[in-house]
Formats: sequence, structure tokens, C-alpha cells
Amino acid sequence: MNKILFELPPMPYYITIGQTHYEPGQQHPNRRNLGVFDLLFVLQGTLFMGEDEKQWQVRQGQSLLLLPDRYHYTTAVCAEETIFYWIHFEYHGTYREVSDPRASLPIRHAWANPYYLKLPQHSAPRQFASIVRLLELMHEQTTANGATAYWKEQQRFMDLIQLLEEEEQDDSAASSVVKLAERTEAFLRRHYQQDLTNETLAESLHFHSNYIVRCMKETYQCTPMEYLLQYRLEQAKLLLIKTEWPIAKVGEQVGFHYAPYFSSCFKRQIGMTPLSFRKLYAP
Repeated sequence: MNKILFELPPMPYYITIGQTHYEPGQQHPNRRNLGVFDLLFVLQGTLFMGEDEKQWQVRQGQSLLLLPDRYHYTTAVCAEETIFYWIHFEYHGTYREVSDPRASLPIRHAWANPYYLKLPQHSAPRQFASIVRLLELMHEQTTANGATAYWKEQQRFMDLIQLLEEEEQDDSAASSVVKLAERTEAFLRRHYQQDLTNETLAESLHFHSNYIVRCMKETYQCTPMEYLLQYRLEQAKLLLIKTEWPIAKVGEQVGFHYAPYFSSCFKRQIGMTPLSFRKLYAP
């Protein structure tokens, strides 16, 4: 199943919602470069939709996410009465399509600390009844004005996005790989100041070290120790800018107990010494 991967922040921004009713023989309009994401939920009937070279039959109880910079077209007119909700939202961050659920994610750097939101492009959500109730509430809110209405709309849209993402949290083998990689990442970020090894991870996470390494490489394209080094160096950058601590203390604070090794790793990865970095970027 094709998925759309959003790097957060920024967050998707809700614009508006509508409900459309087609009689047999009517069809969705053809459009190019709409400029916003178009999220469809079919309540009754079937929509026959295409986006560039991809085509779908979106049936009752299914959703479809159309991307803002593509050509959208109808592949067939509606054969029966068809009713659907549509939502337009903006997103000004980085997104990409992934077809493999194990597709690699970039390393999450300490400064930006993004979250990777995965939404299915075409799916049949198991929680469709809950989604419809949210859509009804959002649709009722379209005539309201003021700050309260604005925040309710945005909050309900976030609730909707959460429901859609929860559909991806299944028990498949691919999902298990990602979950263990995320657990490993969280452990490394919590304990990066400590002495950590693959054996430490195996004891703490209760998986064989080779399997942990494989999950990290499949998900983040790096080993746990490579991730740990990168995260320590990102934390070191923050301390070099925010404090006046000696270089040795900065290194020790982020898990390096030998100052020359810290400086060597920093220069190899960042391209300059810690002192040069501080002189360049510190206020």
C-alpha cells in the first residue's frame, strides 16, 4: 500500500471541508496542480479516480489522499448515487511517497527533532464510523466563526489525522521492525550520556543485538552505534553554542570520556573542531 510520509514539524494545516453528492452519470472534476491536499472519504457509492499514472476505485468506507502537485482525473462516471466528504489541507514541509512499509526514514537530528507521520494514500479505515462522526462535526462547524470555532476545527482535523495514522499501527512483521527501531532510538536518546554498546541494548530491549542492528538499518539506514554517535554530536553542538564549558566537559557531558577522541569524532563528522564550531556559531 502506498503511503505519504510527512516530516513534522510543520504540522498540516486544515483549510475546509465539504460534502458532495453525485447522481449516476456525474463525475469528479479533472484538476491539475490544485495546490492543496485533497482528502476524500466515500460514504456511499464509488468514486473512480486517477492521479498521474495511478488509478483507484474508492468505495464506500474508503479514503483517498490526493497530492497537491499532481493531475487528478476521473476514470469513469459514477454508476450509482455517490456521496463523499472532502477535506482540503495545506502542508509546507517535506513529504514523499513510500511504497515499502520498511522504507528508511532520515536520522532525527537533535535540533529539529521531527516526527514522521505516515498516512495511507488509499485505504479502508477500520475506524470509519468514528471518522465519519468527526467529519460530521467538522462539517457542522463550517458556518461558525471566531477563535473558538477555529481551534475546534484544527483540533478535530488533528484528531482525524491521528485516527488515520493509528490504522498503520498493525502487528505485521514490517511494523514490528519499525517499532523496535523506534524503541531503540528512544532508548539511545534517553541514555546517550551513558556507556552504551550493542550488548547493552540487547539486555535492555530484550532482543538479540543482531536483530536490533538490522531493524535500525532497515528503518534509519544506520546502526545503533552510528545513530548514538550522531545524536551525541548534535547534543554537543547545542552545548558548544549555549555554554562556555571547556571542550573536555562538553564531550564528557554527551558521553565522550576521552577529550581527544571527542574532538576527533567531531571533526570527522562535522568538518571542523569543536572549538572552531563554537567560534563560528556561538553568540
